[in-house]
Amino acid sequence: MAKAKRRSANVLGRILGLLLLIFVLAGIGVLWLDILGLLDARTMAMPLLKAVGFTSTDRQINAEDPLLLDRERLMKREDALALYKEDLSLQDVDLKKQSEELLQKQNSLAEREKAQDDRENSFNQIQKQADDRKANLVQNSKYLNAMPPAKAVPILLQLEDQDLIDLLRVTEEEAKAQGTDSIVSAWIGLMPAERAATLQRKMARKPAD
Repeated sequence: MAKAKRRSANVLGRILGLLLLIFVLAGIGVLWLDILGLLDARTMAMPLLKAVGFTSTDRQINAEDPLLLDRERLMKREDALALYKEDLSLQDVDLKKQSEELLQKQNSLAEREKAQDDRENSFNQIQKQADDRKANLVQNSKYLNAMPPAKAVPILLQLEDQDLIDLLRVTEEEAKAQGTDSIVSAWIGLMPAERAATLQRKMARKPAD
């Protein structure tokens, strides 16, 4: 039984040895044919190398290639160009970001300018209305001033208290500006006592009250 096992082991060893010898001789043959230029051993072996997970990125360099230097320069230029393109891409991203930020600032500034214009327009309209009202009061004051007080007072009594007060104040201002006596006291003296007291009380307040 032991002899049979040893005989089987010897046979298996011989088979493995012969197979190894065949592979070695085959490798030597392929290498020799590659040296002679009859075949490309690297190309033939590449599928097997890839199958076992070996990949090579090394380039075969032929020192006798007359275009070797030109190819090296071209490769360096291509690498430099790739880096330049990448840098341009990053700069483009930065420029787009800056452009968006600038656009946002411009929009914000435009909104603030529009709001300021709206406020100025509103103020100008209010100022114009006030100026127009003041001009009307001055004109009415001159018209009433030219009338006898007894005829002017019934017209004044038809006005609302605030409108009447504004007219009386304008009349006093015009008289003061011209250096003449104001007729306001004569008008108030001809008004009913209750209305006159109300007007005098309100006129004693500040205009903003």
